[in-house]
Amino acid sequence: MDGAERLRGGPAAAVRDPRLFEEFYRRHVDAVMRFVARRVDDPHTAADLTAEIFLAVLDSAHSYRPRLGSETAWLYGIARNIVSSERRRVAREAERDLRFSGRRLLEADDIVRIEDRLDAESPGRRALAALASLPEGERAVMELIVVDQLTVTEAAAALGIRQVTARVRLHRARKALREEADVKAPEPDPAARSLLHVARGGARV
Repeated sequence: MDGAERLRGGPAAAVRDPRLFEEFYRRHVDAVMRFVARRVDDPHTAADLTAEIFLAVLDSAHSYRPRLGSETAWLYGIARNIVSSERRRVAREAERDLRFSGRRLLEADDIVRIEDRLDAESPGRRALAALASLPEGERAVMELIVVDQLTVTEAAAALGIRQVTARVRLHRARKALREEADVKAPEPDPAARSLLHVARGGARV
């Protein structure tokens, strides 16, 4: 957590003061939108999920512990739960058009801006797709470290697990990715290169 975060107050202070909440929102909205844009490819969905994540802050502010990681890492933990819930909701829908029922209309400029962000984060979505073969726990750790650029410590905090558990899962994921790379084409696509880098030990701590 940097000095600006300490001076302005964390999530608990933000939910008690509309002015501080607006500052908190402006401080983190770009990072949250990038997180979402790496996981969805529809601008309406991206806008809705980003709004839901900040609404969830109101209920979860008490759970933030600065010693466990930055505000961004904490927000990523909330965001991951929101995005996972959305995926489960969509999977239950019988018809695709129900996914968009009741959604608010976005202005043309909003759609263009979000589509630009979605395009920019398309490598991240490809990297996430490359992790699909990993077990859920190992994939979650790799997502946060490789795609979202958290440290092992921050990833553990975002997932609510111990650091040693995160490191074990990272080790297993690296091994699985190395083994998978050995049986694939010798020249990986760009989205896979960062995964191979981490699989060979290039993770932040």
